[in-house]
Amino acid sequence: MSFPAFLRTRWAALRPVWARALQRPEKLLSLHSLLWAFIAAGLALLLYVLVLIPFTPGIRDIRKAKTEQPAQLVAADGKLLAEYRWVNRAWVPLSEIAPPVVDALIATEDHRFYGHWGLDWRRTASALVRTLGGDKQGGSTITQQLARNLYPEDIGRAPTLTRKLKEAITALKIEALYSKDEILETYLNTVPFLYNAYGIEMAARTYFDKSADQLNVLESATLIGMLKGTAYYNPVLNPERAQDRRNTVLAQMKKRGKLAEAEYAALIKRPLRIRFERQVETAGPAPHLAQQLRKQLIDWADRNGYSLYADGLVIRTTIDYRLQQLANQAVARQGRALQGVADGAWAARNAWNPKNPLVRQLVRESARYEAAVAKGAAPDDALKDLLADPAFLRLLRQEKTRVQAGFMAMDPRTGEVRAWVGSRDFAQDPFDHVQVARRQPGSTFKPFVYGAAFDQGLLPTDTLMDAAVEIPLGNRQVWRPTDGNKPPSDMPMTLSDGLAYSKNTITAQLMQQVGPLRVAQLARAMGVRESKLDVVPSLALGTSPVSLKEMVAAYGAIASGGSYRAPRVITRIEDKNGKVLEDFAPTAPERVLGLTAAQQLRDAMRGVVDKGTGVAIRSRWGISADVAGKTGTTQDNTDGWFILMHPQLVAGAWVGFNDGRITLRSDYWGQGAHSALPMVGEVFQQALRAKVI
Repeated sequence: MSFPAFLRTRWAALRPVWARALQRPEKLLSLHSLLWAFIAAGLALLLYVLVLIPFTPGIRDIRKAKTEQPAQLVAADGKLLAEYRWVNRAWVPLSEIAPPVVDALIATEDHRFYGHWGLDWRRTASALVRTLGGDKQGGSTITQQLARNLYPEDIGRAPTLTRKLKEAITALKIEALYSKDEILETYLNTVPFLYNAYGIEMAARTYFDKSADQLNVLESATLIGMLKGTAYYNPVLNPERAQDRRNTVLAQMKKRGKLAEAEYAALIKRPLRIRFERQVETAGPAPHLAQQLRKQLIDWADRNGYSLYADGLVIRTTIDYRLQQLANQAVARQGRALQGVADGAWAARNAWNPKNPLVRQLVRESARYEAAVAKGAAPDDALKDLLADPAFLRLLRQEKTRVQAGFMAMDPRTGEVRAWVGSRDFAQDPFDHVQVARRQPGSTFKPFVYGAAFDQGLLPTDTLMDAAVEIPLGNRQVWRPTDGNKPPSDMPMTLSDGLAYSKNTITAQLMQQVGPLRVAQLARAMGVRESKLDVVPSLALGTSPVSLKEMVAAYGAIASGGSYRAPRVITRIEDKNGKVLEDFAPTAPERVLGLTAAQQLRDAMRGVVDKGTGVAIRSRWGISADVAGKTGTTQDNTDGWFILMHPQLVAGAWVGFNDGRITLRSDYWGQGAHSALPMVGEVFQQALRAKVI
């Protein structure tokens, strides 16, 4: 049996000591006791290692990240909508990683990598001594680091002897099952590099805008240098530290024979250059929908023993891929047009300036202001400094006056959601304006008032006087609804025309007759089932915030003749081999409005697009199909709405800003007929032409 060279060296050094001890028995006894103490300690450590083995992870496939298949969210026709991934990673084989990367890694982290079985006994002994002495730094091999990266929960994170031993045991297991090249490939593809970049390929793209096989020596040394502490040696935020660490890696490469002296001397003089670009995962055509479904799908996967991120599940949905694309295009196009309006309106001197009370308040609410005050600045001084900073005010204006929108389409016959657009740009605004946002619906709420009236026996041909209205609210308060700057005609008007022309005076009187409670009950039954509704007279004009999803679902009940069908997105979940794991059947329809009343309401709403506030559907968008709808605009033109019904499709859009205090500053563009209607109009026009509906 041959012993390692370093043990033979130690034994040669100890031989004279033992020879002298044999000449002095009392010394021999002392050494004998010491020897037994060492043996006992060794046996205790060995026993502890044996006890720990069952508590170390079982090694199945260290390259699991390579074979992990994210769940796919697909449209009704099978086209991909989104993927659910653990991290942002692109696996590359070792042969497609630049050789300087491997050279830098081995020279810096584990220069005896190809000569050990997972543990470098010299480094391990040194690390154990340092750990027992309270030093958190420890020299682990590449295999040990990989074990720690792959199994952090099983091995632990605390700098303790137990963790070191678990790490060592796991490293030995890995080395027994995998080749050195497989270990290197797995390590380089799983190590994190900040900014959600996992693995050397994403790191190369993030910091140098190139693939891993194109990295040169300097770039390789920079990335490998980060491994000692990614945040501390971040080349974006800490370039000087990153350059010093890079040069340390180059020195190690020279020491291990991977760089010539002249080459090293030239390289360390080179400045640190990066081409940083955060890698954003492709969002797909329905990112907001995917985000809204994530928690539901994770819960399902957990209950059924699957991983949403690794098991290749296929989630089939009701989304019509063509309609989704049309909706994305319409929202983007109209959003750009409205952004031009907003930019022009808020760039005016009388709009965005330091004297504007709203601007001053927005500055006080900014993170920059809060940070300045937190650091000890007086509030007035912090406000004054920021108001005098043109660059800050410009960025704040761009952030606050960014136009937002939401769009949803649904088949009223089945409740199947056909399109879902949560904002103009998921990367800039991941907040979902279909299901999560709650905004006042304005006049799009009025059909619930008329529906309740028709359900009680009133007729679309019944009339009310278009006259000034005063509605007592109690406590000597009076509500006086008006139609903006348009005075009442003091003439009788049919209920049908009252809805077509969106007359507040007519709707308020009708609300008095029907009662706020009945209107609220009908709205809930028809689809507004999650938002709280204030049971007050002004509810008739849409003063209670609701979601776009609720409103589209409620209009679906009108289009289907008074039957509510819950919006449905997921139809089936399959495994990666196509085996059906669960079918999601549609819920049974609920009769929420009498058939006659629903037909009367739909007929009245045809007048909105034939002659009323939504006439642009006919005149501008050339839609001659049997459609009915309603526009909506809230006070101060804060929110613009439009919802259109077809026997096969109901679609609605909302336009506004994330901050309700910001508006388009235009009585024309602020109206739902001019802000939201074009989105719905374009989708219907293109969908009818393409025979999508």
